[in-house]
Amino acid sequence: MTDFAPLTVLSLMSGTSADGIDAVLAQFEWKNGQLSWEVQGRSSTNYPDSLRQRILACMKPESSSIVLTTQVHTEVGLAYARVVKTMQESYAFDLVALSGQTVYHIPRLDPAMNWQTVSTLQLGEAAIVAEHCHLTVVSDFRQSDMAAGGQGAPMVPFGDFMMFSEPGKAKAIHNLGGISNLTYLPASGKREDVVAFDTGPANCLIDEAVKRDFGLEYDANGELASLGKVDDSLLAELMQHPYLSLGIPKTTGREVFTLSEIEKHYTLKSLSPHDLIATLTAFSAQSIAKAYQDFVLGKGLDEIVLAGGGALNPTLISMLKKSLNVPIKTFEALGYNSKDREALAFGIMAYFAFHGAANTLPSATGAKRAVSAGKISQV
Repeated sequence: MTDFAPLTVLSLMSGTSADGIDAVLAQFEWKNGQLSWEVQGRSSTNYPDSLRQRILACMKPESSSIVLTTQVHTEVGLAYARVVKTMQESYAFDLVALSGQTVYHIPRLDPAMNWQTVSTLQLGEAAIVAEHCHLTVVSDFRQSDMAAGGQGAPMVPFGDFMMFSEPGKAKAIHNLGGISNLTYLPASGKREDVVAFDTGPANCLIDEAVKRDFGLEYDANGELASLGKVDDSLLAELMQHPYLSLGIPKTTGREVFTLSEIEKHYTLKSLSPHDLIATLTAFSAQSIAKAYQDFVLGKGLDEIVLAGGGALNPTLISMLKKSLNVPIKTFEALGYNSKDREALAFGIMAYFAFHGAANTLPSATGAKRAVSAGKISQV
């Protein structure tokens, strides 16, 4: 691959928790087969609560509608544009990367879920950002991978590989957002040996139960879970969830792991609110541990590096450490900002897409080939 001119990219990331927009500004340069990168600025902006609730409504078939989704697509685009314009007041940059706000993701056919067509939907119109901010925008990364036969996720592993691969050391970069996902970076340092997939829920079920039963946005420091008792019989039932037995590569989303979906198959209402949150936290921890045991540990693993809001939940991390005999560290302990990770990964993808280069890992998504993912909007 030839050298690419350096570019300064502002990357906006909106995760499955739909709590807001993380923006990371970084300069990237591909030279002599190596990517160098330097973070120059960052910001974090919460969605207004009214917009967050509308986004969350779009994620659930029982509350979404084409009228709502059409409007929220523009509303998220306007929210992105406001963040970009604010960053323009302090920084100059060449390119904007939009991950988009995923509201529904259908990675495989599933008659039980009425999934008839592999497809995905990210909200946040890129043309609004391009027009309002007079910048080139790269967006809609997932569709290109799906067109090549992939699941459209996970997309972040390409960035993980470029930033954190360390030949001679096998590590897992693990994000605990709404959904739990990991990127296994092999000691071989070869991109074709990278393994990446979603393990199941991290915070999504916990957050939903906390919101419903306590009126809070999340379980701060895992305190609510720590006051409850894990219901072992319910946990054993939850661990039979069919997603956990699928082979890899695989991906999932909040549309699969909602309380309403879980309650179709399991009895949750008999538990106290604290016991429910403790059990859901244990479900996240044990499903993660099962994923490592099934697909990762046999390859050799030197360390796990945690990112995402779940890394700040001591109860979840304590449960995870009890299930895995592998050193677990945080991005911060290694000198990185964990909130930067996903935004940087999409910034790297935008940088490569702008130069017309492949920016996906078929070993992670199951695609037939690597593609240059992303649509370019220009003014």
